[in-house]
Amino acid sequence: MSDKIKLEEIIPYGNLEFLAKEVVEGFITGLHKSPFHGFSVEFAEHRIYNKGESTRHIDWKLYARTDKLFTKKYEEETNLRCQILIDCSSSMYFKGKNDLNKIQYSVFSAVSLIELLKKQRDAVGISLFSDHLFQHTPAKSSPAHLRYLYSELEKFLLQYSPNNTQKSNIVQALHDVAELCHRRSLILVFTDLLDEPEKQAEFFRALQHVKHNKHEVVVFHVLDSDAELDFEFDNRPYQLIDMETGEKIKLNPSQIKEKYKSQIEEYFSKIQLTCLQYKIDYVFCPIKKGYYSVLLEYLIKRQKMIVKR
Repeated sequence: MSDKIKLEEIIPYGNLEFLAKEVVEGFITGLHKSPFHGFSVEFAEHRIYNKGESTRHIDWKLYARTDKLFTKKYEEETNLRCQILIDCSSSMYFKGKNDLNKIQYSVFSAVSLIELLKKQRDAVGISLFSDHLFQHTPAKSSPAHLRYLYSELEKFLLQYSPNNTQKSNIVQALHDVAELCHRRSLILVFTDLLDEPEKQAEFFRALQHVKHNKHEVVVFHVLDSDAELDFEFDNRPYQLIDMETGEKIKLNPSQIKEKYKSQIEEYFSKIQLTCLQYKIDYVFCPIKKGYYSVLLEYLIKRQKMIVKR
């Protein structure tokens, strides 16, 4: 199964959960054939053995099958709380030549993560924001709760109106979530980071607030890279419309392409470097690359958190 999901596959059936299962099953199958085999499907029962630990809980039968050392997990070791934040501002609805726009990609990534979290018996919640945090569902792991998350995300995918102009206030959303998540959590943020450059310092102060409250953070930077990073447009005049303000400008993209690419790359590189300085995981997510990289980055981060405990 490919990790590419198309919106037209969901609309007639209204079943994000089924498609998430397809993605995750394909992802797990791929792990068996990759250097990351150790993550496997034994999520809820095993963790990789760390040198120096007692050998009394090593699963020798699993070692015989995999040639890797795993110790048996217990329920209190396996539980992790994850809060998924999705930027729902108007710029996330930009659609270039890909099958999906950024908001659809983010939602499909989120439901795939929910399915993976379910396999690991972890708790998960969702937070949706534009200029304010308009939905916050605390992390739980019950089947009824997970069905509710799928249902809410399905409804959300269908309710957008192109006449709406919603700005992003990721700074306030991060502050709000930092206070609403009372127990240590893994905070996964899906956003295009297309905010005003002068707000960058506020953005990192908000991320530091999340870290100060003992949460771990991964920023998934979602972009239509062909259009928004490489500025690949036909050589003809365009009318470009700011999706968050409605402001319009007429130009030929070829006239500003090199300057645009230089400035946007500098802006994003600064964000990536600052994330590194603040020990915040930054993951570049071009839509065209699919969802497996998102799932793998989550697993890597989760494993690091479990080892720290």
